[in-house]
Amino acid sequence: MRKKRKPEEHGFNVWRSYSDMMAGVLLLFVLIMCVTLFQAQKSYQDSLKERDEKIALQEKYTEELLEKQSALDKQAGTLKSQDEQIKSKDEQIKSQDKELTSLAEKLEEQQKTLEEQQKKLTEQEKKLDSQKKKLAKQQDTLEEQQSALDEKTELLNTQQEKIDKIIGVKAEVVEALQKEFAKKNLNVDIDSQTGALTLNASVMFDYDQAELTDSGKRTLSMVLPTYCKVLLNDSYKKYLGEIIIDGYTDTDGDYSYNLELSQKRSLAVAQYLLDIKSEFLKDVQVQELQDCLTVNGHSMSDPVLDADGKVDKDASRRVEVKFRLKDEEMIQELNKIMQGDASSSVDKIAAESGKDSAKDSGTGKASAKKK
Repeated sequence: MRKKRKPEEHGFNVWRSYSDMMAGVLLLFVLIMCVTLFQAQKSYQDSLKERDEKIALQEKYTEELLEKQSALDKQAGTLKSQDEQIKSKDEQIKSQDKELTSLAEKLEEQQKTLEEQQKKLTEQEKKLDSQKKKLAKQQDTLEEQQSALDEKTELLNTQQEKIDKIIGVKAEVVEALQKEFAKKNLNVDIDSQTGALTLNASVMFDYDQAELTDSGKRTLSMVLPTYCKVLLNDSYKKYLGEIIIDGYTDTDGDYSYNLELSQKRSLAVAQYLLDIKSEFLKDVQVQELQDCLTVNGHSMSDPVLDADGKVDKDASRRVEVKFRLKDEEMIQELNKIMQGDASSSVDKIAAESGKDSAKDSGTGKASAKKK
């Protein structure tokens, strides 16, 4: 059987156990505190270290930030300067835009002008091509005309040679007539250019008559043989086309009456010439005279004027004996052509050069060919 302790002993043990327990708890607490403090110390140190590291890092970052801030400030200054430059550039760009707009408008106008000019140039090129074609045609025509002109020039040169020859022959005939009349001391009125012999009708005819007077016959017997013998000379007869006897009256009286009177007077002279032809001409020359003798009446046309411009009636009443060389009509027509007054071509002239002179009945001239 177990023995019970006394109450005093039992109470003492309880408190000891309690104090031990408290001491143990305290010790544990202290130990925990120590551990906690150690850990806190360590943690604090770690924090300080970390703080120092962070401070150092922050200082480093601050320096870097300061450097970056400085760089940023510089960049800000640069940016500001660049911004100002950009603004200036913008203004320049705006100004250039305006200029470009103006230039674009001008360019558009110039483009329109260029298109118009191009259109005009195209039209001018077409006109130029057309003109070139026309010029080519004109050139061909000119060449043809030049060829024709060369032919005509050659023909004219040939005709000129004939003209020169005929003019020379006519001058020789006129000179021969003047010498022959001078040789025979016959004072006659011979035109130094044409060789026309003018006979005063007052000497050969009574007033208003067509019958030759004796004095008229004597005059004709002296001048007509001399005139005809020179023309029918072998040196000149091959060139002779006509011997022409023209009758004229004054302006008194009726035109028709004077026309008939002038023709009768020229016929009377021609008839007298034919009556005496055998006295001074050979048989061959007689036939030649008959072949080339022409008689015309001109009435009161072509009157002779005096120095005051008035009609000289005595001088207007006349008979003219003249000659025409075979190609003389052609010479006259060629002269008209050269002066721009020709009414017929060279071919027509050549065709008509050998014909007898036209008898002008429409202008009041009456003509008759004596055989």
